[in-house]
Amino acid sequence: MTARRPPSTGLPVEEVIPEVQRALSEAGQAVLVAPPGSGKTTVVPLHLVGEPWRQGRKIVMLEPRRLATRAAARRMAQLLWEEPGDSVGYVTRTDRRTGPNVVVEVVTEGVLTRRLQRDPELSDTAAVIFDELHERNLQTDLGLALALHARALFRPDLRLLIMSATIDARRVAGIVGGTEPAPVIESAARRHPVDIRWTPAPRNARLEDHTAAVIRQALASEPGDALVFLPGIGEINRVAERLGGGALGADVRRLHGSLPIAEQDLAVAASLPGIRKVVLSTDIAESSLTVEGVRIVIDSGLARAPRFDVRTGMSRLTTVPVSKASADQRSGRAGRTEPGVAYRLWSKVEQGARKAHIQPEITQVDLAGLALELFAWGVEDPLELAWLDPPPGRTFAEGVALLRELGAVADGGGLTETGRAMVDLPLHPRLARMVIAAGAHTPLACIVAALVDDRDILRGRWDELPVDLAIRVRAVAGISSGSDCDPRGVERVRRAAEDIARRAGWSGSTEVDPDAAGEVLALAFPDRLAYRRGSPGRFQLRTGTTAWFPATDPLATERFLVVADLDGKRKDARIRLASPLDADTVVELFESFLDHQESVVWEGDRIVERRETRIGGITLVSSDRRAAPGDLPARMVLDRVRSDLDLLPWTEAARSLAARVAFLSERLGDPWPDWSAPGLRATLGEWLGAHLSQATGLDDLRSLELVSVLRSALGHRRSQDLERLAPRRIGLPSGREVEVDYSEGRPRLSVRVQEMFGATATPEVAGEPVVLELLSPARRPIQVTSDLAGFWLGSWHEVRKEMAGRYPKHDWPQDPGGAPPPRR
Repeated sequence: MTARRPPSTGLPVEEVIPEVQRALSEAGQAVLVAPPGSGKTTVVPLHLVGEPWRQGRKIVMLEPRRLATRAAARRMAQLLWEEPGDSVGYVTRTDRRTGPNVVVEVVTEGVLTRRLQRDPELSDTAAVIFDELHERNLQTDLGLALALHARALFRPDLRLLIMSATIDARRVAGIVGGTEPAPVIESAARRHPVDIRWTPAPRNARLEDHTAAVIRQALASEPGDALVFLPGIGEINRVAERLGGGALGADVRRLHGSLPIAEQDLAVAASLPGIRKVVLSTDIAESSLTVEGVRIVIDSGLARAPRFDVRTGMSRLTTVPVSKASADQRSGRAGRTEPGVAYRLWSKVEQGARKAHIQPEITQVDLAGLALELFAWGVEDPLELAWLDPPPGRTFAEGVALLRELGAVADGGGLTETGRAMVDLPLHPRLARMVIAAGAHTPLACIVAALVDDRDILRGRWDELPVDLAIRVRAVAGISSGSDCDPRGVERVRRAAEDIARRAGWSGSTEVDPDAAGEVLALAFPDRLAYRRGSPGRFQLRTGTTAWFPATDPLATERFLVVADLDGKRKDARIRLASPLDADTVVELFESFLDHQESVVWEGDRIVERRETRIGGITLVSSDRRAAPGDLPARMVLDRVRSDLDLLPWTEAARSLAARVAFLSERLGDPWPDWSAPGLRATLGEWLGAHLSQATGLDDLRSLELVSVLRSALGHRRSQDLERLAPRRIGLPSGREVEVDYSEGRPRLSVRVQEMFGATATPEVAGEPVVLELLSPARRPIQVTSDLAGFWLGSWHEVRKEMAGRYPKHDWPQDPGGAPPPRR
């Protein structure tokens, strides 16, 4: 394999090519730091073709994006006056131009991982170049870790070159070089000056409106073409709508990875003479891709980035502010050929608060796919490899747990046959398992995988679209017209489904049954089975969390759903995409996950034996019957009483008995038990347990004779002593017996004052005078005392005067201690 000698381009990176060649020849690895526009992507690989260490093998360069992959290969082929596929080729998941004479091959990151898994020695490869490493995609980090491991184990002669404009070169060099840091080579910049203009949006202004206004302003005041960075396809389309009409004076072109290749190429290509263009792009144009003719950059400062939520177990695209390094990369696009201008749609203050570099994707996303690749590589502990940033332990463990649930990892470790088959499909492990396990439904599974893996093909706001996956399946399968669908999206998904089927080796019937979408989806999302809870549209997932969608949706009354997409909220997530399942199918599909439980629980005031069939947090079948008497029900009743003593059938006699014993316990101590409320709770089993041995509910408490229960616990001897030391009633001079109140800790008598005539001493309990509450004939308190004699000699005379005037029909003697009491 040979290639033509590359021509001189005059680009800045050519000045350091000898250093790169020397470093790779001597050290075997290098880190090249070169600014955007320096030519590193298209010049460096061509200058390595003639190196003696290549020995007829290929140089493989990784690009993080498909569009950049094709563009880089085409530009290198153009420099050699060739077509892609001659000496320079490219390979992406959906497109390839390569051949037996290719010596430089540009590939997307997943392609390198697949090659390493098939051939860990990379026997046909002399060097691997990691371009734009600063983007820190998960596949980039994985590919580098595997390449370093392969070089250490099998290919010490494999050359590695890291290229980027904005990385911590010394740190990366230490990881790549191992014991001896890799040489770091820096290329000087020849960028033209770019004037940065801060144009934050007015308060409450929509991003699309403000962006369109700045575009018009920039085109009116600056020459050249404009490159506009927006976070996603929706924003691109809305800005394009606001720029519609002929008044703009420029062609508006969209640029994102979902467009057909021809439209992507048109956006990147130079404008026709005399015609200006405005390219509305995602961050796809941020790094290695060159958009010809750009002198104006308008940057929203936003991007879509995947983020993993551990509690929901999902990665989801989230709009985030770009880092300072990314903003500089974007601004630099305006100064590649001449001085330019960059409009930043945020303030200088906001710029100061932004992070210096992008967060590595490996620290932010679902790692099930990474775990699957490592298990296929033969490594179960990721720390056995060298990483720029190691996978977070908790997220990696979550990924391994998901692989086990999908049947990809054996209990003893290592991949199962299913897991090994999953590795060969370029899909998330969930979707790969679904395709492999679908059997006769494989064509349907391929369509479902393509739909779940892509944007929604239905037009409209996502929160207003029906959630039923089968609607989308019918449109892709051509069963329904799909009038509400995006034709391009339908065709894109259809091609992707065909590619998945080809990779899965399916050669059977292509007929699909959309009504089986839930059955197929459950193979990918066994943890996302959902059960309707009461009102339409309210569901509980198998994991225990709740989710919902509008009650007006046709699936709102279904009993079971399998959920493919949620909005990622931690609590009460909004269901975006799902399919229904009937109960029989749920039992059949989830038989290995069924948990048959028997428990003894409270059901209202009764204890029941409950039999349940559950899947995670979802109860499929439940039946109750009254529990049989036994130790457990008895303990449960005791525990319930312990939490609320008032559940017992307390009578006045029972309360008095407990209070009298509690009084003696406080005054005399042993052998009197503590029958205060805390004391009764603490010893509940001792004095009540035997009486509840057959209890199975609160209704069994009603038959208790609580006085008998307490007397039994007290014993005969102490019961006799109780009547002597703390009697329930005390006789009065009038001949009547009155109940003593022990409830407040000190014995108390409430009596009419006339009933104490003839008494000169206060009644006593356990050698302690009681508290006398002396009442008027109307039973209103006139005195509270523990010294009756002192009261007669003291304040009685004032009380007597007042009472005699108020109650003249009653006796009010001057000497009540010597007066006879009224007799009953």
